[in-house]
Amino acid sequence: MKKPFAQKQPVGTAPRRPGTGRLRALRPLGRHDFRILITALSISIFGSGMWAVTMVYQVIALDGGPAELSLVAALAGLGLVSFVLLGGIAADRLPRRLILISVEAVNLLALASVTLLALTGRLQLWQVAAAATMLGIASAFFFPAYSAILPRILPPEELLAANGMEGTIRPVLQQAAGPAVAGMVIAATSPGHTAALIAAAHTIAFSILLRLRSDDGGAPSAQARPSVWADLREGVAYTARTPWLLWTLLYAVVLLLLLMGPLEVLLPFAIRQQLGGGAATFGFMLAMFGIGGAAGALTVSSFRLPRRYLSLMMLLWGFGTVPMGILGLTNSFWLMAAALATCGFTWGVAQVIWGTLLQRRVPPHLLGRVSSLDFFVSLALMPVSMALAGPVAEVVPIWLIYMVVAVASPVLAIAAILIARMPQDEIAHPLDTPAEAAAKGAQPPSS
Repeated sequence: MKKPFAQKQPVGTAPRRPGTGRLRALRPLGRHDFRILITALSISIFGSGMWAVTMVYQVIALDGGPAELSLVAALAGLGLVSFVLLGGIAADRLPRRLILISVEAVNLLALASVTLLALTGRLQLWQVAAAATMLGIASAFFFPAYSAILPRILPPEELLAANGMEGTIRPVLQQAAGPAVAGMVIAATSPGHTAALIAAAHTIAFSILLRLRSDDGGAPSAQARPSVWADLREGVAYTARTPWLLWTLLYAVVLLLLLMGPLEVLLPFAIRQQLGGGAATFGFMLAMFGIGGAAGALTVSSFRLPRRYLSLMMLLWGFGTVPMGILGLTNSFWLMAAALATCGFTWGVAQVIWGTLLQRRVPPHLLGRVSSLDFFVSLALMPVSMALAGPVAEVVPIWLIYMVVAVASPVLAIAAILIARMPQDEIAHPLDTPAEAAAKGAQPPSS
């Protein structure tokens, strides 16, 4: 395997010494382009969190029932899954700044249309479904471009902090603040007025992204440009011949298949049977998982990338899932909450390390495609796991399902580490250590 690709100094930034006294987690905010990017992303994520609730009550306001709501939500997911691989190809072929701005323009158009139609009394269910589909497709292009542009605007040693910041912001705004604000606005006004607020958020995000000055160099020359299918094959081929990448993705496939159904589908039944709780308890438990994830992302962003980055990441995913075994056995509210928070914390740390590894070790011209493959794997397996969880629980006790997840996850993680020879790989390809040594060597000697 080749050594990590050398990173150029980000466009529009000056060299910075590490010993500034600034908290490591906040260093990326010293870069103009990252401040622009993370501000726009935060506002856009907040709008997405509001839309998740607004969409539900807008469908209900149009006399839609569970079937209609499921259809609208499914179309949004279908738009995301169907276009995410194309979004990765676009991120490697087109200027990423242009993609990010275009995505916010689409978001703005979709929400402005819903707002206008809702407030004038002309909104119909199919138009809500069309807007949801547009938003799903836009997300499919946004995330590969965002992941691919970060190494262009930040030095390698600041990527972990940047990913940790994003990993902290996302659950707070998308899963907590956004839905909470939307619920209050809908209760006081209407879903149409809430859509107007979301459209305003995307307008602000769009305006901010226009100030992104980085020429990220994402687009290849027009001469001898390969076909879209050739681009996709190149990304898949690189993944297949890169052991650490291939086996991490294969592990993720199995882990998501094992985990998401028990977490999203079976947990409400475990809560009802063991705690006597209902929807409020279920929401609280999911919030604990999200809070743990945000805390994990924030924690890891304050440190250097660990020397044993591959092994640690896999062990965090593997052994961090062990507390899931408690969910089917305990009658304690707080023990169940602690188990989910622990799982969320370890997953949050591992996820930030994983995103940083993609940006540090995948060749820049392939990063969009590889990121989209990772995204596609995550999205495609979630509904499959949820669909299987119910039928399996009809013949297997819920506690046993959770126990299988808790036992299988670390075993599979260790197997992936050994098969891909990750300990040898991470020693052969150190990341932060050489960069920091070079930075220290550039500092004047202390007196």
